[in-house]
Amino acid sequence: MKHIRVATYDITKGNFQDIAEEARVGFLPKLQGQPGFLRYGVADVGDRKLVSISMWETHEQAEHAVPVAAEWVRGNMSDRVALRSNYVGDLAFFNGVPATV
Repeated sequence: MKHIRVATYDITKGNFQDIAEEARVGFLPKLQGQPGFLRYGVADVGDRKLVSISMWETHEQAEHAVPVAAEWVRGNMSDRVALRSNYVGDLAFFNGVPATV
């Protein structure tokens, strides 16, 4: 079983593309240095909202990502995004086809 952290944010300033790129070059490396990290991505869900999703080996590691994310957002994006929800959960299954990217 894998574990996830899902957070939603309102975009208060700027645009999704710039925020996503900053998360990719700034936040992703921070997550990659955390024990149990597997995957991370962000999605534009419209209406100036985005979803941040990370996958972890254990529930505890996913929980540990919460303050890591909060600290990084506070120091790097607090003027552009506002946290609306945060969830950590146990993923029952996550199937698909192999990635081509």
